[in-house]
Amino acid sequence: MPERDLTVVWQPISLLEKNQPSPDSEYYPPSRQSHGYLRVMEALRRSAEEASGTRAVSTIGADGTIDDPVFRFYWELGRRIHHDGEVFFDAAEVLTAVGLDPSPAEAFDQEVWDDEIRTRMNRGLDLTGTDVGTPLIAIDGQDGDRVALFGPVITRVPQGEPALRLWDCFVELACLPGFWEMKRTRTERPDFGPRP
Repeated sequence: MPERDLTVVWQPISLLEKNQPSPDSEYYPPSRQSHGYLRVMEALRRSAEEASGTRAVSTIGADGTIDDPVFRFYWELGRRIHHDGEVFFDAAEVLTAVGLDPSPAEAFDQEVWDDEIRTRMNRGLDLTGTDVGTPLIAIDGQDGDRVALFGPVITRVPQGEPALRLWDCFVELACLPGFWEMKRTRTERPDFGPRP
């Protein structure tokens, strides 16, 4: 978001780890599948950081592009899951589709990545508590301390000035001592708009 000079670091949250669904639950297969994608994401992050010698972050270039392999993989997952209604697909094909080396897909079944996923996930949950869902957004507060909130939960993504106002409101609430929650009953399903 160049309008707010933001640098984004994408972090994992595993619903398999957080919610611990029973293997006979309908939520277990998609949670297990998405956990595999998070392993790939962490392998991709490590590979990108080793290659560049810097932390994998998302910044928006003057032409509007984001040159962050973790973001590109994550964004393509979002397209397939939310726009195409797919959950089960090959991670190597996703990496290839966004112009990345498919070799990090080997991490899909490798438990060695789970500690890193838990560590990164728990950094967010340590700030918000565990009775939350996704998204979690953490920022540096006005006093320099890290603060985070669950949300915003929206059914339509605003663009332009409304998006900036939403962000500014989020920042104010996250930094407000004693603020915990706002909520109303959801009356519509998410509208993801056209496939980006």
